[in-house]
Amino acid sequence: MMKIFYTIIFSLFLFKTSFAQKGEVTVIKDPLIDSLIAKRLEVYKTPGEVKTGKPIVSAYGYRVQIFYGSDRREVFNEQARFKGLYPKLNTYLIYKEPNYYVRVGDFRTRLEAQRLINELRPNFPTLFIFREKINAPNLDTNTTDDQK
Repeated sequence: MMKIFYTIIFSLFLFKTSFAQKGEVTVIKDPLIDSLIAKRLEVYKTPGEVKTGKPIVSAYGYRVQIFYGSDRREVFNEQARFKGLYPKLNTYLIYKEPNYYVRVGDFRTRLEAQRLINELRPNFPTLFIFREKINAPNLDTNTTDDQK
């Protein structure tokens, strides 16, 4: 019995060593990769500065879709009509074949988007709320003496 056991162990050892491979791996890469990695590290180390007039993409929020259709002119007309009624709200055109979508606003809560829907319902019949990445509200860079 022991003879069979030692034979099996010895054959497993031979089997394992016969298929073991030793080798060397050589990585060939473009030197630009190192410079890109260094540049990315440099960008993340520098403190961010806020540029006025540019939107800051923030976390997820809500937008209201006011119109969709496949005719570009109709979509642009609806966007212009909305801008005429609500010039302070941002509008966004999205194209997903074959339709264009007009979405408005940058709301942090669904309740804010629902309030806009209630206000828009008479002028825009098909309204939907979508959760997506929104732009943070514009920062007011005008400070008064009281705020300093």
